[in-house]
Amino acid sequence: MAGALAGLTGLFVTAPPADEALAHGGLTYPATRTYACYVDAVGGGSGGALNPTNPACAQALREGGQYAFYNWFGNLISDAAGRHREVIADGELCGPSDSFDAFNAPHDEWPTTELESGAGITFRYNAWAPHPGTWYQYVTKDGWDPDQPLTWDDLEPVPFDEVTNPPIDGEGPHGREYTWDATLPEKSGRHIIYSIWERSDSPEAFYNCSDVVFTGGDGGGDAEAPDAPGAPTATGPTADSVQLQWPAASDNVRVTGYEVRDAESDKVVASTTQTSARVTGLTPETDYEFTVVARDAAGNRSAPSAPVAVTTGGAPNPGYCSVDFRVTSRWSQGYSSQVTVSNTGGGAISGWDLEWYFLGDERVASGWSGTFAQSGKRVSVSGTGSIAPGASVGFGFNADTQRPVTEPDYFTLNGTPCATV
Repeated sequence: MAGALAGLTGLFVTAPPADEALAHGGLTYPATRTYACYVDAVGGGSGGALNPTNPACAQALREGGQYAFYNWFGNLISDAAGRHREVIADGELCGPSDSFDAFNAPHDEWPTTELESGAGITFRYNAWAPHPGTWYQYVTKDGWDPDQPLTWDDLEPVPFDEVTNPPIDGEGPHGREYTWDATLPEKSGRHIIYSIWERSDSPEAFYNCSDVVFTGGDGGGDAEAPDAPGAPTATGPTADSVQLQWPAASDNVRVTGYEVRDAESDKVVASTTQTSARVTGLTPETDYEFTVVARDAAGNRSAPSAPVAVTTGGAPNPGYCSVDFRVTSRWSQGYSSQVTVSNTGGGAISGWDLEWYFLGDERVASGWSGTFAQSGKRVSVSGTGSIAPGASVGFGFNADTQRPVTEPDYFTLNGTPCATV
């Protein structure tokens, strides 16, 4: 990350829109999420255009738009008046206003700054529009869960650093900067430094989440990686996705999540807190191998699991069949569904057998207008009649489940993939 930030000095930086003139500043070291993502996005584009290469930053741009990137120094509440815990709800600490809400999302790949546990640090804070006030720096507790949005209870109860009216004696890539020296807490692994700038001439306050990784020393934290998860298995491969599940890993403290990785490139293709995940964005009729890595609260990662081989299915054939799967009613322990299968080809389909894989823990409890069979997540429904060109058949069923419903999106009719409606 340090190299990425240093590289910004030579970039052409566009002026912010006029309505951002009252924005005031933010941490450039260790970089707040908004600043780190701005650096990443401008570095990936040209002429000031935004093209983030970091997955978390790209998600924030898709979900929140450009404003928070160009206004990375304006993450504020104008009438906070010191009532931070009152006016900011749990889960909204990193983006307490609608414009910055996308930066609240938990993500494994927010840009991080590496810091040495217990060492000295010079904080650098952009002084876009100087004001008097006090800065409070907090850090997350040992054992906090990075797979959940940040809450007030995730922070140590008192700041490890506090400074009032630090000097503006630094020069950064965007102009003058406040700088001050401090001592970092004894921590290990991944954490968030949460900075609050409380103005003394106004009720306004600014909020920064800096994602950091502490190295060196044990900090009283956890330096032991989890054991590797068990070998994953694959079910329900479609043309562009597959469902994976695996035996849980163990850890001396607590496993907080898992990363599914492409075994060839080691790229993270899915992240979850469960022992299952759906990998999407795959290419039809292609061979893949995936491994799973466990992660604990301190950011330690396990060795990869044994790989699982997967071959994706063929692309749907809209000239043969289509399937319309609709959940018609829900209740606490299940749901009802109606399915329509249409012949979109030019010839009659004599006898039909529709197959799909459930994405959750559903079990078919009862069904009508077809013969049902289920083995694990795989379901088949068959009928003896024929389906003329342009005609349809329908069936329905009730399913038991303890989880929210995710409708299946890949079906084969007599072995041929169907389009979905």
